[in-house]
Amino acid sequence: MTQSDLDTLLEMGFDKERAELSVKQTGGLQGALEWLERNQNKPLDEIKAAAASSSSADASADASETAASLVCNECRKRFRNQSQAEFHAEKSGHTDFAESREEIAPLTEDEKAARLEELRERLKEKRAGMSEQDKADKKRNDEIRRKSTKETQDAKEELQHKEQIKEAEKKRREKAADIEAKEAIRRKIQADKDARRAKTEAEKAAREGREPASSSISPSNTAAQIPAGQVTSKPASAYTETRLRLQTSQGNVMKSFPVETTLFEVVAALDRESGVQATSFVQNFPRKTFDEVDFGASLKELGLVPSASLIVR
Repeated sequence: MTQSDLDTLLEMGFDKERAELSVKQTGGLQGALEWLERNQNKPLDEIKAAAASSSSADASADASETAASLVCNECRKRFRNQSQAEFHAEKSGHTDFAESREEIAPLTEDEKAARLEELRERLKEKRAGMSEQDKADKKRNDEIRRKSTKETQDAKEELQHKEQIKEAEKKRREKAADIEAKEAIRRKIQADKDARRAKTEAEKAAREGREPASSSISPSNTAAQIPAGQVTSKPASAYTETRLRLQTSQGNVMKSFPVETTLFEVVAALDRESGVQATSFVQNFPRKTFDEVDFGASLKELGLVPSASLIVR
């Protein structure tokens, strides 16, 4: 092994340990290049084990009987050693080899330089191919990561939307229950007032010795006089659509919705069609404000049938 051969291999970019082993195994630059080409994809430990086994076999063989070369009887190519013959057999599938005492002439300086240049080009192409593969792998991994991130974000937004609807529905039920409780208390207070008024009228009539006059106001009449909602010439339950006039910062929007549409869906339609993001609605007459607590309720439940005018906030 010469230091110049090893330096040449190192300058070409070969690993130092492989380069040293190749020169040691072949004895020269030409053989080292061929050895490196044959063993470029083999692990270093496997190469060392094979070299040790080959050395033991060579030491036990009779030096005087060693052949100068090997020849492939199928294609007539000659090889300097068994490693080259095995590499040829692996690539070509040829199996018929024989020993030969004819030595293979060494490469000329021009042939050696051409061989080096060819090997450099092959190494360059291989590294370029690996670089392109790395780029393709990185691009594919980035696409997978972006897709995964988008799917996760979409799922998160959908879950948040469902949670908002559930929370709004819960608040709406709580508000409805509170209103119902207050209404029940109001009805009881009114009934108590009517009962006291009737009692006072009866006592007064007894003192005056006359029959008590029929009370024009009774608990049942009072309950009947309490409005249950907006009175229209047509019952609200008979309508299937309601027409909303939505006053936004960008102008008025006239749009019809099914009566079962929730305020959440009205908000979404405004955002989608006009780019307006609503947080609440105000009705001037009767004066009402519909906020996120009411967003889970339908237009029918909120009394916005058959039509309504709302200010978008």
